[in-house]
Amino acid sequence: MQSAKRRSFLSSLICTAIVAGLSAAAPLAHASKDHPEIGFCIDDLRVERWSRDRDYFVEAAKKLGATVSVQSADASEARQNAQIENLISRGVDVIVIVPFNSKTLGNVVAEAKKAGIKVISYDRLILDADVDAYISFDNEKVGELQAQGVFDAQPKGNYFLLGGAPTDNNAKMLREGQLKVLKPAIDRGDIKVVGQQWVPEWSASNALRIVEDALTANSNKIDAIVASNDGTAGGAIQALAAQHLAGKVPVSGQDADLAAVKRVMAGTQTMTVYKPIQQIASEAAKLAVQLAKGQKPAFNAQYDNGKKKVDTILLQPILLTKKNVDVVVKDGFYTQTQLSSN
Repeated sequence: MQSAKRRSFLSSLICTAIVAGLSAAAPLAHASKDHPEIGFCIDDLRVERWSRDRDYFVEAAKKLGATVSVQSADASEARQNAQIENLISRGVDVIVIVPFNSKTLGNVVAEAKKAGIKVISYDRLILDADVDAYISFDNEKVGELQAQGVFDAQPKGNYFLLGGAPTDNNAKMLREGQLKVLKPAIDRGDIKVVGQQWVPEWSASNALRIVEDALTANSNKIDAIVASNDGTAGGAIQALAAQHLAGKVPVSGQDADLAAVKRVMAGTQTMTVYKPIQQIASEAAKLAVQLAKGQKPAFNAQYDNGKKKVDTILLQPILLTKKNVDVVVKDGFYTQTQLSSN
């Protein structure tokens, strides 16, 4: 009887030790991998910009010995949450997220952290969530460049502010940068903001409709449009063209989409903001591998996302006008043939 009790007691001790050992090792299993597995969960790969990020990121990650699983939410909040949950269940080491809705990922990020998975917010800051890192171009600076580009071309008159998606925290940061430049002229009375509107999903067709309505409401008396990206700029310029105003009204943008660069060259779009995508994608891949291996990245900023101050890597954007448009060719972003083709 004593022997049976002793065996039972020893078995119980062994089981307890095994369980304790497994639970202690679980979070470390990810960080110790020499060949990390990274999930790259992207808002919408149908957008030209993000397909470039994907290609550069996957290439850079492979060179660092990592494998990447790419997911596209196709602008669906529910799909993105489900995709992140799937990556968690697969036990990846790091999840890099371009959020569709920056405000609704708190729960899945918490799930990832419980599973010992590092989470990086890419380009757009995820709000109210325990993310490990954020990497982006300086979005407030992007907004400043947009406003400055339009202001230099038209320092007085009626302005319309065409914002980005209301679900995207970047849209708010861009607006802060835009107003930093424009406010002194607004206060002087040189600029009158005759309208401002957010554009759901950064949609060009939504931007077209919004600017059509704005032109009608103001009897076509809009002197400048501060558009927050190239897609919305394209919609705005389409509306202007219908009123024979394309090229007469300065319009900003960002991302250096091929169509936008061609519009800058043609003079219908005043400027765009070029963000060397290879740089952010490569730096993000490096950051993901460093976090997976438990190394300390070189952060240069912090952003408060409502939950914590998130360690951040901020990169610098470039103002692109007709004068320096050749930068995108020198960088290998586009070929001269691409820029010259119809």
